[in-house]
Amino acid sequence: MKKSHLMAALVLAGLLAGPIAGCTSTPTRESTGEFIDDAAISGKVRAQLIGDKDLNVLKIDVTTFKGVVQLSGFVDSASIKARAGTVAAGVEGVKEVRNNLVIK
Repeated sequence: MKKSHLMAALVLAGLLAGPIAGCTSTPTRESTGEFIDDAAISGKVRAQLIGDKDLNVLKIDVTTFKGVVQLSGFVDSASIKARAGTVAAGVEGVKEVRNNLVIK
C-alpha cells in the first residue's frame, strides 16, 4: 500500500471513530443514551414529587447522572426531606438517591 493511501485510510478511520467516541460513556460523562434515560428518570421523579401532596416540588431540584438522582433545595422538615427521598427511590430506573435537601 502506498504511503498516501495509508495516510488517507488513517484519516478516514479517525473521522469515522470521532463521532463514535463522542457517544461513549466515561466516569464523568454520560453517553447520549444515558443522558436521555437520565432525563426521563428526572421527569418521572418530578412527576411523583408533584403528585405527593406533602411535597412542594417548586423547592426541590432533581438532577440525574447515570441513574443516581440528586435532590437539592429547601424543605420545611426532616419528615418532608425523608419523604422526598423515599418517593425518588421508588421511581423505576433510580439506582441511588443523594438527598441533599436542606431543612430551613
